[in-house]
Amino acid sequence: MTDSPTAPGPTEPSTTPIWKVAAASFIGTAVEWYDFFLYGTAAALVFNRLFFPSFNPLMGTLAAFGTFAVGFVARPLGGIIFGHFGDKLGRKSMLSATLMIMGVATFAIGLLPTYASAGVLAPILLVVLRIFQGFGLGGEWGGAVLMAVESAPAHRRGFYGSWPQMGAPAGLLVANAVFSIFSGLPEDQFIAWGWRVPFLFSAVLIGIGVFIRLGVAESPAFRAAHQHKPAEKSTPPVLEVLRTYPRQILLAMGARFAENGFFYIVTTFVLAYGTSIGLERAAMLKAVLVATCVHLVAIPAFGALSDVVGRRPVYIGGAVGCALLAFPFFWLIDTKQTGAVWLAISLGIIAHGAMYGPQASFFSELFGTRVRYSGASLGYQLASVFAGGLSPLVATGLLQATDNAPWSVSLYMVGLALVTIVSVYLSAETFREGIGTEVPGGAPGADASGSESRREVA
Repeated sequence: MTDSPTAPGPTEPSTTPIWKVAAASFIGTAVEWYDFFLYGTAAALVFNRLFFPSFNPLMGTLAAFGTFAVGFVARPLGGIIFGHFGDKLGRKSMLSATLMIMGVATFAIGLLPTYASAGVLAPILLVVLRIFQGFGLGGEWGGAVLMAVESAPAHRRGFYGSWPQMGAPAGLLVANAVFSIFSGLPEDQFIAWGWRVPFLFSAVLIGIGVFIRLGVAESPAFRAAHQHKPAEKSTPPVLEVLRTYPRQILLAMGARFAENGFFYIVTTFVLAYGTSIGLERAAMLKAVLVATCVHLVAIPAFGALSDVVGRRPVYIGGAVGCALLAFPFFWLIDTKQTGAVWLAISLGIIAHGAMYGPQASFFSELFGTRVRYSGASLGYQLASVFAGGLSPLVATGLLQATDNAPWSVSLYMVGLALVTIVSVYLSAETFREGIGTEVPGGAPGADASGSESRREVA
């Protein structure tokens, strides 16, 4: 990386206590994920009827999940653009912008006309707004996790880096809780206006998130690195990170396959699957809510564990857990028993938490400070196109191709896990590496100690 492997962390203390930085990252990220997950919940339960009514129910669900996937395609673009400016201008300055983009798009979805009133224009507008959602979230993640990781003590990066990661289950929890309230309305009222309220409620959450983030100082690692910024015109961060860290980007992408794909199967696709076999919509939402509460505990626990035993053992353990659970997950759902459904989704969430908890610190530690926003964002967001964005769509297609037999989806889940296990195994262990000030004038990721050179060949 960019400093001695025994360095204690950033050399310049933050003007904001680490717990405030972590809390701000958590709250802001939770608001962003609320917006993003709200769409997934609506896609699974109602968008097929509102925006694609000319299809049969299964094809309508496929079309709705297709618009869900569009948001993931836009995420790498957001990661590239906000990563560039985040590495040039700072992490903090990008976070309010991404939050506003996401909030405006989500609020606008709540105002959209449906197919019945606007025809084909309705799904077109839905896709456009989903693209803006993905664009905003693509830039959000890198800045939020770097604010926490770069401000944390060296021996607690895994724990504090897990705080913005907790924003995902928190956002999912709030999204499903709010959606559950309005899905309890009579069907005609829910279809007419009830589904819109959770999207419009986003405006309140965005205001809270922006206010909190404005009170947090820039990360000390970024400030220290840019005190020694070369005078000559520098290479754009995205080009520099592609030239210097191609292996790390590819391995980070592979590490995300099980984490990202598995998550959307057990929290989004499962809603459509459960209702298709006769389970009530409200019961499925409640099962996801229970599992999400478990997730909020699992993520920081595994993040803290990675500070002790390393990122790779914890991450690989989660991927192995996903593979082992792939078939039992659907066996439990198919019982249609409340306890079994809760257990299936909760076990899936725990396995996911073992990967998601250490992920922020793991990915951040792979890159030098001046290109870290771009590098971490690229590895994270590019994988989302092929894993999370496609997994509900692929799972629905596999289910249709195998006459509603879920074994095909289980095999797909095992395949995702294998990609992640191999990728993390080939990655270097990073939890003892420093991430502080870069050597003045040196290439990103290269310092006098040669710690990055050791990582390249690990």
